[in-house]
Amino acid sequence: MPDTLGENAEDKSEKLGHVNCAPDDIPPEDLIDKSEILSVLARAADEPEFMSRLAQNPDEALKEYYTLTQEQKTALASGDIQKIESWLGKLDKRLASWLWYRLGQEK
Repeated sequence: MPDTLGENAEDKSEKLGHVNCAPDDIPPEDLIDKSEILSVLARAADEPEFMSRLAQNPDEALKEYYTLTQEQKTALASGDIQKIESWLGKLDKRLASWLWYRLGQEK
């Protein structure tokens, strides 16, 4: 077994290079920024004014959330609870409040 302190820089670099490289085949849905989606849901639950803006003009309300993908913005704007929960897992009542409100508007 080689002494790790005695390894030369080239050997260490080669080993680290394999560790630091991200696989090319990670599905995009696994790269979703969950915290940004949760931030929108929490804000909608806690700020009636934001929820109102989200209902009236979702594109404008979500403009400041520039790291969200178009797919994420569309799911939030439409209240697609199934898609959002597939990304985040089961939401509690508070976080799901915007989604249920939005779904209720469509009826």
